[in-house]
Amino acid sequence: MAKKERKNPDEMSFLDHLEELRWHLVRSTLAVVIIACLAFVFRSFIFDTILFGPKNMDFPTYQFFCNIGKFFGVDSEFCGDTIPFTIQSRLMAGQFSAHIWTSIWAGVILGFPYILWELWKFISPGLYENERKHSKGFIITASGLFFLGVLFGYYIVAPLSINFLGSYQVSKEVLNEIDLGSYIGTVRASVIACGIMFELPIVIFFLTKVGLVTPEILKKYRKIALVIILILSAIITPPDITSQIIVCIPVLVLYQVSIFISRMVVKKEERKEKARKNAK
Repeated sequence: MAKKERKNPDEMSFLDHLEELRWHLVRSTLAVVIIACLAFVFRSFIFDTILFGPKNMDFPTYQFFCNIGKFFGVDSEFCGDTIPFTIQSRLMAGQFSAHIWTSIWAGVILGFPYILWELWKFISPGLYENERKHSKGFIITASGLFFLGVLFGYYIVAPLSINFLGSYQVSKEVLNEIDLGSYIGTVRASVIACGIMFELPIVIFFLTKVGLVTPEILKKYRKIALVIILILSAIITPPDITSQIIVCIPVLVLYQVSIFISRMVVKKEERKEKARKNAK
């Protein structure tokens, strides 16, 4: 049977585009399901090692901050033996439901590069040839930034949040018995929020390409961006200044990198425009 040729995007109707999008979504969903099934099988590793890792004081992040405190001769709360809270499930299907949804989110996170690839295959026919040449670079860069953000969320934001919130008490009469869904939600929110946040340079690149953002605008609203970053840091971290600063630093670096990227895009577009004028 002959392979069906891809239609020219200029000749495709609205329904043809919808059909094309449907198959990209189907393939993306199938990839997520396959990875989710693998994550479902490796239950012990996903839960005991990955998810519950930040609950134990031998987690690398706590050891790192503990050693820094010892180096400067300062008592650190990261040098304790345990975090005083327990995890419980109070719903009949609580653990099974957590197992299912955690596997699905693992599929989404690990399948992110393939989802990007399917998205790019859908939009790339509408781009110029020279723009399509950079597709592989886009996928690698965007995936790398996403996973870098995921690692930052897992090793920095999640442990700081769990350590602070898990040990916080308004009174010794109140015990911290955290629901399983709440604990997993904290880890998941930290990881995904940071993964998305680290995509800032990619977002700025495309906004600059379409003319919605310029380096001058980014510089002009730098102070406002700083306030927004502080607010976001306060939302995804515990309410202490140290955690907020730790989260702010890489985001500010990403903002500066975004300004540099925006400047490069503008200069490149100016050179292209100048070349077109000289060619006439």
